[in-house]
Amino acid sequence: MAKINGANAMLQVLLDWHIDHIYGFPGGSFDSTMNAIHDFKDKLKFIEVRHEEAGALAAAAEYKFTGQAGVCFGSAGPGAVHLMNGLYDAKYDKVPMVAIIANVPTSRQDIDFFQAFDEKPWFDSVAVWNHQIKTAEQIPGMMDEALRQAYAKKGPAVLILPKDFGWDKINDNFRVTYNSISAIPNYAAPKKTDVDAAVKLLAEAKNPVVYYGMGLKGHGDVLKAFAEKFKTPLLSSVIAKGIVEDEFPAYLGSIGRVAPKASDDIQMYADLVIWVGNNSPFSVFFFDPKAKVIQIDVDSEKLGKRHAVDVPILADGAKTLQAMIDAAEAREESPIYKAGLADRQNWDEWQQSFVDSDEMPVRREPIFDVINKYADDNAQYAIDVGNINIDFQRLINLHGEQTWATSGLYATMGFGSPAAIAAATVHPEREVWNLGGDGGFAMMSQELLTEARYNMHIINVVFTNETLGFIEAEQVDQSHQPLSGVIMPDNDWAKVAEGMNVKGVTVRTKKEFEDAVKEFKQMDGPMLIDVKFTHDMPYSTELNTLDDPEFVEKYQAQGLKPFSYFAEKYGLVTDTASGASEAEAEPEPEEETDTTSGASAH
Repeated sequence: MAKINGANAMLQVLLDWHIDHIYGFPGGSFDSTMNAIHDFKDKLKFIEVRHEEAGALAAAAEYKFTGQAGVCFGSAGPGAVHLMNGLYDAKYDKVPMVAIIANVPTSRQDIDFFQAFDEKPWFDSVAVWNHQIKTAEQIPGMMDEALRQAYAKKGPAVLILPKDFGWDKINDNFRVTYNSISAIPNYAAPKKTDVDAAVKLLAEAKNPVVYYGMGLKGHGDVLKAFAEKFKTPLLSSVIAKGIVEDEFPAYLGSIGRVAPKASDDIQMYADLVIWVGNNSPFSVFFFDPKAKVIQIDVDSEKLGKRHAVDVPILADGAKTLQAMIDAAEAREESPIYKAGLADRQNWDEWQQSFVDSDEMPVRREPIFDVINKYADDNAQYAIDVGNINIDFQRLINLHGEQTWATSGLYATMGFGSPAAIAAATVHPEREVWNLGGDGGFAMMSQELLTEARYNMHIINVVFTNETLGFIEAEQVDQSHQPLSGVIMPDNDWAKVAEGMNVKGVTVRTKKEFEDAVKEFKQMDGPMLIDVKFTHDMPYSTELNTLDDPEFVEKYQAQGLKPFSYFAEKYGLVTDTASGASEAEAEPEPEEETDTTSGASAH
């Protein structure tokens, strides 16, 4: 029987799983696999990042863009440890991926050898599956199992490979299980009794809303049909932006600190929440505690986790919404529907009023107006963490086949550049926008070298405002403390880019930015645009005190109406049956915020 090196057999499994690239950075303990990568250079593309963390974040981002698991690797010791941030991002956002971890040869383990440590316990807390190879013959089967487990358990799988096993010869006769795991999920339809109970609550409600998450990905048409028939505002988790196009009138956006105004305004008025495919942890702070809830999920562990539930439905979200559409009578426009849509229109008009502003430093609205106008209909957005999450949620109008990814629940700064590399790797024919602040970009700025090396068509937009803005706003608005540790020195990012063989441009106006974008669209390879950006913070929907002249002046919010105006106009009053109220909501508990990570209220 034909023989094959163990490391070569491992890579053959990846190819048989239709995985044709791998992210990583070489090390001595990984030499046997680096040799296999060389052997497979005509079949398997090696994306050599400049830091292992970037490789892990790229592998995590790949699933967010494509629905296919990414694969990364790190050498023993520091290479392994550097992967942790990307693995935790995958764990928190339930992303299948595989990390291959090198170990020193078996004869040199457990003797305090160079770069050696007990790797398996290190990854136990993050991995959904974590094993070290015991014999060379196990290698292909264990790689196959790592991929199976990553998909089945929706998280990072870790495979630890001692260096010597990668060189050992084994039989070349392994067959993968790809076909069995690639079956399209077919989740259960709802029971009629559950649909009847949900329809009854919907008929009784005065002000129902839909709050959905990634469980409805790919089912925007069902959400729109539901909203149109029952006149329900659509609210989403942050990472569910784009499931329904932003211009759909009933979609008011996400909820929380990063959200537009209207979605935050109405949520405490809802007397019924149709909670579907959504497990946002911040939702414990949303909605009236007395509001009734219909929760739909395919995972029983999620039912009732974030809010008391009146009708729990263990079933497919899209099938359940469609069953309700088929079973229930259409509704007239409710007060919350009319008030929410009018509030959104006021908000949209207010934002639009600034798109041609000539304020200096340049405002956010003119820059995002250019992005909306010039981004391809199938553009891919890699979004870093910080104030960029707020601006992206509020100002980018996702449409067509546009896709995006961010570090959602884990919210690690530096996500943007690795995610852009992933997007450009899997879809090199499509345009990639890497959007981030100067704080987040600085953390992974070395990956410009990777973009240049592979001539990736990425436009890196760095919003230089000389502060860690998201954390600054927390210190000012939440903890009311002196600013501490948030100042970023101004930097010539265009010069940095040029030094890394990337076209660099500095802009200070809308026209300069527009000219730079036009240039990018006519060229090959990457570009960096350093936008010398406003130091003003985004409008605070957490405070949202439009009755305070100082607040109005600070955010130039003279064109915005307080929600009380819309509530009064459309008769949105307290529902004594549910307790849902504009003014008597229970105080929100104090949130323990990780101010070092830029964690967003997702």
